[in-house]
Amino acid sequence: MTDCKIIIFDCDSTLSSIEGIDELACMAGEKVQRQIEEMTNAAMEGLIPLESIFSKRLEIIQPTLEQVNQIGNLYIQTVEPSALSVIGTLKKDGWLPIILSGGYSQAIQPFAKYLGISSVKAVKLLFNPDGSYQDFDRSYPTSYSGGKLETVKTIRCQYSPSLMVSVGDGFSDLETSPAVNLFIGFGRYTIRRKVKNEADYFIKDLAEILSIVDNL
Repeated sequence: MTDCKIIIFDCDSTLSSIEGIDELACMAGEKVQRQIEEMTNAAMEGLIPLESIFSKRLEIIQPTLEQVNQIGNLYIQTVEPSALSVIGTLKKDGWLPIILSGGYSQAIQPFAKYLGISSVKAVKLLFNPDGSYQDFDRSYPTSYSGGKLETVKTIRCQYSPSLMVSVGDGFSDLETSPAVNLFIGFGRYTIRRKVKNEADYFIKDLAEILSIVDNL
């Protein structure tokens, strides 16, 4: 693809106000919810490696396929107010939007379709025939620290874009900085100190992206 410009979005707490894993934990009860939120926040702040909690959270929650599908609907209900219009404008301006997430592909795919995004890079969950939790794709890069950077490098090799921009709220998003032209930190829902301090830009409304990329 020639003259391709790529913009990569995180999903949770960026395109949507929720953290899918926290919503799944909520379905498992208050005690589990508190435990999972603490683990998620520590990883998103960069205090602990993502791989140290990725499988542990799922083993604690034991999400069913039905519950994961419910998260897909929740993403749509809690979409960031400017997301649809911003993505529509970016596509008209020649940008290819991609969702890159440590979340779960079965939940994110319907949300991506709603947003008009055709490319999703996320972790596939594995379920038993009765819909009970079995495992996840342990080889998928976004399930471990540095995996988003690894994936962005793969995307760059695949498309050879003229520009790449990454947008997200967490430490794993910030890790993509070396492989993109610009990293935009997002803080409408959660402000991570390290992300705010080290991002090229820090915004609280996705609409601000349009004026930023116009200057590239």
